[in-house]
Amino acid sequence: MSVLPDVDAAAAVADLLRGRRWVALTGAGMSTDSGIPDYRGPTSVRATPMQFQEFVGSEEARRRYWARSYLGFRRIGEAAPNAGHLALVELEDAGLQGVLTQNVDGLHAAAGSREVIDLHGRIADVVCLDCGHVSSRPELQQRLAALNPHLDEPPVLERAGPSTGGRRPQAPPVHAEMRPDGDAVVEDWSGFVLAGCAGCGGRLKPDVVFFGESVPRPRVEQAYALVDRAEVLVVLGSSLTVMSGLRFVRHQTKAGRPTVVVNRGTTRGDDLATLKLERGCSETLTGLVSRLCWR
Repeated sequence: MSVLPDVDAAAAVADLLRGRRWVALTGAGMSTDSGIPDYRGPTSVRATPMQFQEFVGSEEARRRYWARSYLGFRRIGEAAPNAGHLALVELEDAGLQGVLTQNVDGLHAAAGSREVIDLHGRIADVVCLDCGHVSSRPELQQRLAALNPHLDEPPVLERAGPSTGGRRPQAPPVHAEMRPDGDAVVEDWSGFVLAGCAGCGGRLKPDVVFFGESVPRPRVEQAYALVDRAEVLVVLGSSLTVMSGLRFVRHQTKAGRPTVVVNRGTTRGDDLATLKLERGCSETLTGLVSRLCWR
């Protein structure tokens, strides 16, 4: 692996990609410039992720998850593609074959990327675990808002002590802190009312891959096919901690093809990378546009 000085980074990657077909594999660091925190970098929020078996087997776990996700989605739903997402669209004219993303925010499609494989699904979709019906997340948000109107109430004022000379706001009933999967850290979910499937009344789950759950095999095969159509794999903003991303780097190395890793911090794929750039995704990709795309 070659770790390049910042001044040479974009030029070296451009030289590697010029005239070649390539695929991007993106992680949470791709969306930090859109205001969505990552898992392990400086913007990350530390919280124990929901496990699939826990979610399926416990109504209390589902109540906790949906209380957090209801509040978190209101922010992730407002996120817009950043300069890096938009640069990838332009780079389709410079050999980019498609995007594999570990993110669930849907920002690649919103930016206009033509071929996107959402490895972990999309937070904007909801699936019923009992009948399999897939529905819209914004529609569910409206239902949850109607069932939990107290979450949208303004803070209640309580009388302050004599030294304050007035009144002060109470803490809101639920405190939420954003996470990269559209979830939030919530301190109190005990009063949250769940919504069932509009069709059968069954258990609802965001149509995303939880921890302890596998990426559907047809989706994995589609992703491998995309990687094999290209010559270079470019990892953007992923620490490659989970196998859903690392497997493609290992596959690329086994096939004798080059891999570029762009990430602030160490990744599990560093030892396999042809080039490693300690840079942000947006600045790297906009630099590639200026070097590879005719304007």
